[in-house]
Amino acid sequence: MVSFLLSVLALILGYAVYGKFVAKIFGVDENRDTPALTMQDGVDYMPLEWKRAFLIQFLNIAGLGPIFGAISGAYWGPVAFLWIVLGSIFAGATHDFFAGMLSVRHNGETVAEIVGRYLGTTAKNAMRIFSVVLLILVGVVFVNGPAGILENITGIQRMTWVGIIIIYYLLATVLPIDKIIGKIYPVFGAALLIMGFGIILGIFFKGYTIPEIQLANFHPTGQAIFPYLFITIACGAISGFHATQSPIMARCITNEKMGRRIFYGSMIAEGIIALIWAAAAMAFFGSTENLSQAGTAAVVVSTISISLLGTVGGALAVLGVVACPITSGDTAFRSARLAIADAIHFKQGAYRNRFVIAIPIFVIGIALCFIDFGIIWRYFAWSNQTLAMIMLWTGAAFLSRNKRFHYICSIPAAFMTAVTTTYIMIAPEGLKLSSSFAYPAGIALGILAFIWFLFKISKDSQSKVQV
Repeated sequence: MVSFLLSVLALILGYAVYGKFVAKIFGVDENRDTPALTMQDGVDYMPLEWKRAFLIQFLNIAGLGPIFGAISGAYWGPVAFLWIVLGSIFAGATHDFFAGMLSVRHNGETVAEIVGRYLGTTAKNAMRIFSVVLLILVGVVFVNGPAGILENITGIQRMTWVGIIIIYYLLATVLPIDKIIGKIYPVFGAALLIMGFGIILGIFFKGYTIPEIQLANFHPTGQAIFPYLFITIACGAISGFHATQSPIMARCITNEKMGRRIFYGSMIAEGIIALIWAAAAMAFFGSTENLSQAGTAAVVVSTISISLLGTVGGALAVLGVVACPITSGDTAFRSARLAIADAIHFKQGAYRNRFVIAIPIFVIGIALCFIDFGIIWRYFAWSNQTLAMIMLWTGAAFLSRNKRFHYICSIPAAFMTAVTTTYIMIAPEGLKLSSSFAYPAGIALGILAFIWFLFKISKDSQSKVQV
């Protein structure tokens, strides 16, 4: 329990100390007008008060990841706490901050356009495709996940719920941001935080023991910590999906000083939620072996919630877990619309223009709903972390071009390069190479990427971009 409490404290201190350091290195300018003030269009660019923007951003990024991912990550035991804490502070929150603030600096541009500014046209074109594919995968994941939970609760067939959720997603994708997202997200965001604290209080007061951190692997099948843990716990530590979501609020914040609260702070809050669910899963079932036999992550959530909070409280907690992915899935499709509109320079003021982009996206998304969920999730997990790696390199390039301390982005970028390349080489859905080759090759690629970056910036040391 001491390790858990220290982990929560570390995340809070990380926000207060390291988050302020990151904002200073970036160069926040409180006197600079934001896109919400200079580009208001009544649809996507719209000023929002920072507390509302924080709750919307928090709910946008906190889908199934910090809950289902943390529960799956708990299979490795309390070493998962270390990744959640260190990943959130030094990688995830830094990544989210740069994704959001670079979008603010560039008129609310989506992630592919930002990547193109700092990594080149080829990277931009690749990211346009990659980010839209990821967003559609996220949307599909966040249709199937909650639909399955609702089927368990109500007995109504999953595909019926899929249809209902898809209709809601379409409305949230095309309507102005203040019509649905701006109204219900702050409520659900607050509910998610309250639910998490309810779960951990239940663990404390009912006498469960949260294990202390050990540098040991407790996975029931012995699956290696590296790279699997770092892919499994994504949204609770670092997630490229967040880079696709941050431009939504980048178009709504009214002062750059809000960036640390909204972008860095939301990731820290998500890290706390991930800590809570990882701790609850370890403590409630007593061992990783028991946890692995408890059923799917949805069943684990339901069992823990009802046992700790009673029938009513448990039902509310489960519904919170349903609302959480739904309110990330809708913004995934909305972000896909924005990304495509940015790429083809297609104004989104008219409803017709929004539907022209949205309808094909949803046709593809509906088709993917019929593919095995496990396959979709595995490819989503790898592509998610790959996008995070690319966004971190983009942040490093921005800092180096402006003669600032790029290591806050380049070091975690190199680490995530090693993680993602090792995973795709060794994973069943990847190249299926032997671990004796994949481990040294993946780590070497991470180191080489870092060396190449240092070499590249030394050649470009005479150039300086003002933004």
